[in-house]
Amino acid sequence: MKLHPSCPTHPTLAQVGLALWLCAAGFWAGLGAAVAQTTGPASVAAPAQASASGPAGATCPRLLRHTHDRLQDEKPQSLCQYTGQVVVVVNTASFCGFTPQYKGLEDLYARYKGRGLVVLGFPSNDFSQEPDSNQKIADFCENTFGVKFPMFSKTSVTGNQAVPLFKQLAELTGTRPRWNFYKYVIARDGTHAVAFSSMTGPQDKSFVAEVEKQLSVKLP
Repeated sequence: MKLHPSCPTHPTLAQVGLALWLCAAGFWAGLGAAVAQTTGPASVAAPAQASASGPAGATCPRLLRHTHDRLQDEKPQSLCQYTGQVVVVVNTASFCGFTPQYKGLEDLYARYKGRGLVVLGFPSNDFSQEPDSNQKIADFCENTFGVKFPMFSKTSVTGNQAVPLFKQLAELTGTRPRWNFYKYVIARDGTHAVAFSSMTGPQDKSFVAEVEKQLSVKLP
């Protein structure tokens, strides 16, 4: 397990074991029962928060009509720029037993971005495992896992404080994030999505199969 830079340089086995135990304990307490994946209804309505135009004048789906600050420099970014792509949305954290999934997500992004896949990472401290600043999170992701896929500023992903994007995803799929590294695969047209729990890694067959399924669908 790779540790956050703010951790001791040479942690003891007991410290590492305790960190993993705390993450696992919190996960099972929040999850209740593991949710492998859930398919939601065909469409969802949401208030527009960004321009309705995507690349080359394409209509931006309601699910992507949001603006979030980029993690590295906190400059606003419209999610409409990803119109027409298969989008994987994931809530992340640096101090979790699932944190190594960053590598699998980056590998997935590198493998399929040429076919129209984009991975969007949203750090969150909702589960008390992402206390650092945006800059520290950005440095950690790049230096530890070589993350190149788009990352956004730390935000809330569950409960009443969740940002509209994650509220829509919860409504659309029937699954809200119950822990770090919940993943949502959004179709190219933005009208439906499939949710995967933390237990399903980015290299698991079921997850990759859904990504490839959505990549095979071409927009008219």
